[in-house]
Amino acid sequence: MARHDSILETIGGTPLVRLARLAPPDIHLYAKVEAFNPMGSVKDRMALAVIEAAERRGELRPGQTVIEATSGNTGIGLAMVCARKGYPLVVTMAENFSVERRRLLRFLGARVVLTPAAEKGSGMLAKAIELAETHGYYLCRQFENPANAEVHRRTTAREILDDLAGEPLHAWVSGFGTGGTLQGVARVLKDADPATRIVVAEPDNAPMLGSGLAQPRGRDGSTASHPGFRPHLMQGWSPDFISPLTEQAVSAGLVDEVMPVAGAEALRLARELARQEGIFAGISSGATLAAALAVARRSPPGSRIVCMLPDTGERYLSTPLFENIRDEMDDEELALSRSTPGYRFDARPAVPPATSVARPPAADVDAEAVAFVDQAIASAPVVMFALEWCEFCWSARKLFARLGVEVSSVDLDSVACQAGDIGGRVRPVLAVRTGAATIPQIFVGGRLVGGCSELFEAWRDGSLTERLAACGIRVDAEAAFDPDELLPRWLHPRAETA
Repeated sequence: MARHDSILETIGGTPLVRLARLAPPDIHLYAKVEAFNPMGSVKDRMALAVIEAAERRGELRPGQTVIEATSGNTGIGLAMVCARKGYPLVVTMAENFSVERRRLLRFLGARVVLTPAAEKGSGMLAKAIELAETHGYYLCRQFENPANAEVHRRTTAREILDDLAGEPLHAWVSGFGTGGTLQGVARVLKDADPATRIVVAEPDNAPMLGSGLAQPRGRDGSTASHPGFRPHLMQGWSPDFISPLTEQAVSAGLVDEVMPVAGAEALRLARELARQEGIFAGISSGATLAAALAVARRSPPGSRIVCMLPDTGERYLSTPLFENIRDEMDDEELALSRSTPGYRFDARPAVPPATSVARPPAADVDAEAVAFVDQAIASAPVVMFALEWCEFCWSARKLFARLGVEVSSVDLDSVACQAGDIGGRVRPVLAVRTGAATIPQIFVGGRLVGGCSELFEAWRDGSLTERLAACGIRVDAEAAFDPDELLPRWLHPRAETA
């Protein structure tokens, strides 16, 4: 493995992988697997290129905030680049894109401003422009920025040609999205061999390119929603407008064919790609593969076809792609579990929980540990004796976080509590004081609430709110939620135990 000075140096160089099981046997169908980029999508290339081009031109000042409208992948790539280079990032995103994309962006330090789904992609773009003009942010302009297409001319297209090692390419298949991949790769492939067919796929229920209708724009050049657009399943594959980069590719004669793809077929092939080829990719990859297979079925034997797989399947966990993927065991898996006698949910061994300890007689309690407990309880209004990696402790912390209540957590398994084994010596003290040998144990205003279950019940019956108020801590009296939702999913009622 190579050694790098920055994660940004690992962008590109993604593999070209033959799809031997899904393709017709006499066709060489290859996938350009862009999930191998560090943030899992083709947009990593563009994110770095756009930022570095802005730096070279002096358009982006040190420390200036970057902003972009994105369905997720561009934003995630920009979040990586901005994190490494030290730029704050704001992303505008329509509210109907998958939740995991928002969480990934925020995990990487970006701020995410959601826009109404009814305003579609053109709405999130207009919001980004509005915020950039108001606050002086640098707007990436991915849909028209020449650096977007240029990076694919320099990298993606050259990688494909180098990997083919001079072998003729019958067709290259891609969605269009921002138009950067389309324009950059198609131009180089056409220059190398004008006979290479460029096939652009789009949703069959949103035929913008296929409609032949021009992209409407306002007098000020603003982007409006295309009349051919309808909501579709392929997130990020095509927004509700035809980008300037895509328009340029079409007007330059780089596109030989526009192929419609059904959403259900995109879902099916994304799953088949995983199950038959072992490649974990998203809905847009399934859609592009559907178009590539259609091309393959009508191509002469021995043809070589390359299709783009833009991103990883992890961007789609909350989408219809995973709709029928179960969390729990089905009948076949239950039968397999029951085929051997041990480690079954319907025959659990009677062993104490790992977090429990035997309750000792009061006379055996360590005086120094007693003083430690007394001092800890008196140190803050809300004190929790906890374990750093206990899921019940996490659930209790989540409840207090939901209420905006600060908790002093004494983590008995932490490095700080290992000195003199004070953590271990405190456990028997708590067992005597609370009458329970389990962790966590929570005190409010010096009084015992109990463990996680007792805390949840105190929230339900209102006594927790009263105790916090007596300590001068106010919580939202209108806050309403089921605390059981904060428990780990494996603790929820299971069909296997019925």
